[in-house]
Amino acid sequence: MSDTEQPTAITYAAAGVDVEAGDRAVELMKESVRRATRPEVLGGLGGFAGMFDASALAAYRRPVLATSTDGVGTKVAIAQALDRHDTIGFDLVGMVVDDIVVCGAEALFMTDYIACGKVVPERIAAIVSGIARACEQARVALVGGETAEHPGLLDPDEYDVAGAATGVVEHDAVLGPQRVRAGDVVLGLASSGLHSNGYSLVRRVVAHAGWALDRHVDDFGRTLGEELLTPTRVYAADLLDLVRLDGVDVHALSHVTGGGLAANLARVLPDDVHARLDRASWTPPAVFSTVGSLGNVPRADLERTLNMGVGFVAVLPAASVDAATAHLTARGIDTWVMGEVHEASAAGAATGEVVRGAKGVDGGSVELVGDHPAA
Repeated sequence: MSDTEQPTAITYAAAGVDVEAGDRAVELMKESVRRATRPEVLGGLGGFAGMFDASALAAYRRPVLATSTDGVGTKVAIAQALDRHDTIGFDLVGMVVDDIVVCGAEALFMTDYIACGKVVPERIAAIVSGIARACEQARVALVGGETAEHPGLLDPDEYDVAGAATGVVEHDAVLGPQRVRAGDVVLGLASSGLHSNGYSLVRRVVAHAGWALDRHVDDFGRTLGEELLTPTRVYAADLLDLVRLDGVDVHALSHVTGGGLAANLARVLPDDVHARLDRASWTPPAVFSTVGSLGNVPRADLERTLNMGVGFVAVLPAASVDAATAHLTARGIDTWVMGEVHEASAAGAATGEVVRGAKGVDGGSVELVGDHPAA
């Protein structure tokens, strides 16, 4: 380099980070975020921290805080392939706040994190619009978030999303194994489809079969991509209202996510009970049988990976079943009796597949028997 030659200036933009695009994304998402609020929220979008007036907790005798964090797994690959980004945020909220309601807690506020290879303001705003719509439906405030540009780690069209939420429940109202009794009934609550689990298996099966996302599938009544991108059903508000409903005594709830129906139900049962569920009580939507047949996936593997049409499970006394079913049906959630809880010592010999405990929880056992009716 000569004495007169100036060195090349390396800017943040040259390194692949566009601060102005980030600011533009914030402007585009403001209206969506503004609707996802609660009266306890202090301040607005753009602060270093989201603030929530905790004096609301003064009404609790012994408030217990509940928190959860999650993402949506490889379902983001479907959104990216279809270049449709306004539903993936719905999946994120469902994965987070619906874990919180399992213990009977009311989710209060949520934050999100979006990592991307390149900030495209319209794409980021579309993602956040889905998050905000789902928060509004779940009655959860979206109090903040972060969009991070990671050039060199992610390709320009790649991104991932994660979120975290905090809720509260009265100590003596916490749901779980301590409430479950022999004789309780197990209710199944229909999923909206695959939700956000098992997409690594689903994508592998689809690729193996050579199916394109724009392929119309008669059994779905739409394209494969539209089916795979169906948003996760968000149950939190409806289940919270159910827990608070006079005449209904919910003992436990289970969010059917990774691990499948049996493993997730086992997590909320005490170790001295056995739940027997009858597959004949419901017919899984067509997407589940399609994945199974396309990939020749064993039934046990399907049931350990996918929700098989059951997004949530409620465990409650038989006397509460009719009122609970009526409440959920009125909210547009198909609900049915799928089994019963027995004392483990009196359950008899198992005739189907049995799962005991899961994810480090030494819980009860769950047995799946019978076969699903033909679609």
